[in-house]
Amino acid sequence: MLVVEDEVHLAEALRDGLVAEGFAVDVAHDGEAGLQLARDNPYDAIVLDLMLPRRHGYDVCRTLRAEGVWTPVLMLTAKDGEYDQADALDLGVDAYLTKPCSFVVLLATLRALVRRGGSERPAVLRVGPLELDPAEHRVRLRGAELALRPREYALLHYLMRRPGEAVSKSEILANVWDEFYEGDPNIVEVYVSYLRRKFAAPADRPIIVTVRGAGYRLVPDSA
Repeated sequence: MLVVEDEVHLAEALRDGLVAEGFAVDVAHDGEAGLQLARDNPYDAIVLDLMLPRRHGYDVCRTLRAEGVWTPVLMLTAKDGEYDQADALDLGVDAYLTKPCSFVVLLATLRALVRRGGSERPAVLRVGPLELDPAEHRVRLRGAELALRPREYALLHYLMRRPGEAVSKSEILANVWDEFYEGDPNIVEVYVSYLRRKFAAPADRPIIVTVRGAGYRLVPDSA
């Protein structure tokens, strides 16, 4: 484990607690040192403070993800605003806990992150000619920005997280609308139609295809 925390006493307490649970632990007291250690060592997980000297926690995580380092990151911070949490998650943080925090909860969260592992989870999604940036809430098609309404954006975001898969109407309704949605399920067809018009893709290079009896699929190679 790597603990990046500028409060020395808290960093030592975290290290001692994690060592007692069987983890080997490195500690850094500023963002620059933490970034260098995270680059150089294959940690199982990183506990990262937000307000750090020399380099902000957001910047540490953003830089690691941009460099292809996918070590799971648990952000532990005194900042408890919902926008702070949203920004952190959009930048590639895997879990967010606020201080003071129960060590039992922190340990359970770290174990869950270790089980998940460090598979690639890019902050910016790219599928074929599409690029979606959740942090900036922007979508680009072949480099040109698309103006999408909120529901169109949410539908595309969901499909881009499952490229090449046939996704059913019921799954889309549960994840893009609401699991208790009781309106007309054909609303999915309506919004897929809206997206197709905005893509204006050639007939022989569709971006979203209908899979008969199964739903819809975003085509990964629709360049």
